[in-house]
Order: sequence, then structure tokens, then C-alpha cells
Amino acid sequence: MPVEWEWLSRSLEATAALGQRIGERLWPGSFIALVGDLGAGKTALAQGILAGLGVERSGGSPTFPLLWEYRGGRLPVYHWDVYRIRGLWELEELGYEDSFYGDGVCLVEWADKVEALWPPEHLRIDLETVPDGRRLRLTARGARYEALLEELRHADPGV
Repeated sequence: MPVEWEWLSRSLEATAALGQRIGERLWPGSFIALVGDLGAGKTALAQGILAGLGVERSGGSPTFPLLWEYRGGRLPVYHWDVYRIRGLWELEELGYEDSFYGDGVCLVEWADKVEALWPPEHLRIDLETVPDGRRLRLTARGARYEALLEELRHADPGV
């Protein structure tokens, strides 16, 4: 049974700060699924995760290229934005297995579109815009992700 935690972010900076705390704790083979509507904060969270992994970059999500790869940080990072995909076959043609199941960190925006391809153990983060900020629901599947969630619950998320 998955472990869940809900957190209210009152700013994009707070969302990015939580992302950084997540990124600092990731390990080889981590899979992070980001789910939410346009403007929900997925890109801010992703930028925080990248910062926590020591990746230096600027800009938004990789909407036009489906995949951005980063090798300058603590671990290789495969950052997918699957908003524009037309079907799972597009990821299959691109050889998604190496990044989804590899030794780096796989970070997927709009991940619900490719849920059939996720590894069984993962961290899913649903983001929702609410009147007083953004609600994040983190769902951990697998012992390492459950431990990560417990750590985050007891740490100050930087807000």
C-alpha cells in the first residue's frame, strides 16, 4: 500500500525549495512522476529537483524536445516532458527504457500520460492549484520512496 503526504505550497519558490529537498535525497534509478494541469507548478518543482541534484540550468520544462539529459550534477538526469506525445509508441521509438529504468534519475512531467511505462517503485507528485497556493500530494511506492517521504515530512521544506 502506498504512503501519501499532502503539502500546501504558498509560492513557486516554496515549491522549488521542496523540489530541492527531494533532489538532494535521490539515488541512482530514482523515478519521479509529476502530474498536474498547466500552471500547477510542475516546472518549478522540477527545477528545484534539478538544483538539489546539482544540475545547473535555466529555462522552463523541455516541452519542445521530449527529453533533456543532464550530466553535470551528482547523478545523470533524464527530464522528460511528455505533454505533446501522441502515444506510448513515441517513447518506445526513443528508447525510454534506458532513462526510465537506468542508473540516473528520471523526472517526467505530465507523467500520467505514460503511466503504463512507469517502474513499479516510484514517487508520484500530483500538483493542484488551489485558492491559497498549490496543493502537492506525494505518493510513494516502494520502501526507498516511503523512507524519502518520511524524511520530507519531518524536515522543514524551506518555507
